[in-house]
Amino acid sequence: MTPTRRTVLGAFAASTLPVASALPATASPGERSEAGRAATTGTGRLSNLGHLDFLRSWVTPPRTAGHTTFGEGPLGVLWTYADRQPDGSYKRIGGGTYDPATNTYGQGAYNADDIGRATVVYIRHWKQFGAASSRDAAHGLLRGLTFLQSTNGNVVLWMQPDGTLNPSADPVELPDPSDSGPSYWLARTVWALGEGYAAFRNTDRAFAGFLRERLELAIAALDRQVLVNYGKYNVVDGRRLPAWLIVNGADATAEAVLGLSAYVAAGGSPRARTALARFAEGIADMAAGTTRTWPFRALMPWAESISDWHAWAAQMPTALAAASAALNNRRLLDPAVGDTAGFTPLLLTAGGPDNGWLPVPIDRTQIAYGVDARLQALLAVNRPGPKQVAAFVAAWYFGANRAGTPMYDPATGRTYDGVSGDGVVNRNSGAESTIHGQLSMLALDAHPEVARLTGTPTYNGLRTVEAETATGGQVVTPPSAWTGESQWSNGAYLSLSTTATWTLPPAQQPRLVLPVVNLVDTAPPRTSWTTGSRALGTITHVCGPQGISAAPGALQPLTLPHLLPAGATELTATASGTAQLDALLLLPTISSLRIANAVLLVSVDTQPRTVSLPGRVAYSYTAYGELYAHGSPARTVVPPGGFTVVLG
Repeated sequence: MTPTRRTVLGAFAASTLPVASALPATASPGERSEAGRAATTGTGRLSNLGHLDFLRSWVTPPRTAGHTTFGEGPLGVLWTYADRQPDGSYKRIGGGTYDPATNTYGQGAYNADDIGRATVVYIRHWKQFGAASSRDAAHGLLRGLTFLQSTNGNVVLWMQPDGTLNPSADPVELPDPSDSGPSYWLARTVWALGEGYAAFRNTDRAFAGFLRERLELAIAALDRQVLVNYGKYNVVDGRRLPAWLIVNGADATAEAVLGLSAYVAAGGSPRARTALARFAEGIADMAAGTTRTWPFRALMPWAESISDWHAWAAQMPTALAAASAALNNRRLLDPAVGDTAGFTPLLLTAGGPDNGWLPVPIDRTQIAYGVDARLQALLAVNRPGPKQVAAFVAAWYFGANRAGTPMYDPATGRTYDGVSGDGVVNRNSGAESTIHGQLSMLALDAHPEVARLTGTPTYNGLRTVEAETATGGQVVTPPSAWTGESQWSNGAYLSLSTTATWTLPPAQQPRLVLPVVNLVDTAPPRTSWTTGSRALGTITHVCGPQGISAAPGALQPLTLPHLLPAGATELTATASGTAQLDALLLLPTISSLRIANAVLLVSVDTQPRTVSLPGRVAYSYTAYGELYAHGSPARTVVPPGGFTVVLG
């Protein structure tokens, strides 16, 4: 389980790593073993639910006021973490400090976030392959999930090993108590209930009717607590951002939209349709940037910052594609295409699906939750270009990552918990990683046309030069690298009131230069940039009103008007006023990612560029993911703002 942004935003890499406890866990009666499931999946499929089955369990909770479910008998639940043991086996554990005297955790053994998302895996597996075992698993988990729902429509996050609910966890997660307001886990409950209703309505009408009642209860809570603000906007450092997103997050809202889309497509209520349309509108409002300005057409996840993009939970384009289909509204697809055909290719050439651009790519950790979000989106927009890019994302699971090792094991169904920026693999395999690994494998099984790429990746894309490496200016180390809405790269910045010069790594082609500066709304400084005798432009470090932003000012990459010429290795900035410079981002006009004999080329040029590469065939796509040209890679045109895929 990834903790919420509010509790760990300053410590991203740690957000997916559990603290191990000493509780031994045994499989409950009726639960499949990993080996049993693996032995039955000799079908050539990538999907293997063995490890997810291992995490699944059953519990009979004590009677709890305000909490009921469908039918009688034990409820399906899911252990949160699985720690790898010295002998290579795995131990299931919960979250928080374990107390062996009471057999309880500071948080709990099972949580609504992972139960809800695991339900989606089993539903999709059942629908895709007709597996009765997956139908039964989904049924049990939906019963467990709905027991966590309170009469106010909100959801308790944590449950102890004996089924006792723990509304107030240690460490604290907001809201506290966890069913006192809207939350990520309410959004993920809506996701599971929506897909659950759509799946069961033709096979178990009584159960589907129960799921519909509980989904409508959740929608009522969202209406009362979130959509009451529909049409209102918050000011965030001068930008108007929607005030009707769940926990002010397009990320959380996107997961609810996935469930609402499934429900509406299956004949859901008029209220659900209205909620879906309004939430989708809010997500679409989070699109930002252009092909040459940060964040390069990405859908931003957090409506309290214009400087923070993270990969985990970034399912916004997938959600908009689903809502577009359910509502028959093609306009909702446009920002999803911008994200998948614009931002994602640049993310890949910069080093792959990193966890956090804040706004500099600081958190280089890569986890399945972020990888799966990119993969699902590329397939969901149903454009030929993004579908080819999907192969480069999927390759992360098969070894094309900084560790150079597979992150998914099809023999067991395990997905490891992540790889650090310096290539160290966390070989634990908790619920979240397992869930999103399986969602990816199910998507790839459903799209066999997506190429299977393996090999060591080679990146030539966005590069960071720390501002503190300049000659000139004064290095300042603030008390905290985290500002409340963004993060200083390398924990420091350059204060500049005169002139500073940087020595840059050479490049064989022109590059965009994006100084990352702290924008201010009072007496904003200006900086003028040159290389040799050539002027690259002047920028004003001005910020709009702070509004609800957690800190005054905003860290923003600003694109200089003119390109840094090929071969240039020196850059000079002259300040008028006192400027705060965090870093320089250097982006080649044509960036690239190579995996074995496959190459992805991404353009930020304003004109078509012709390149020559070895290979069998090349496909060029516009900035909107549509086919531009195909033919021999010996003379390939990369369209402006578009991308090209070369296959060997």
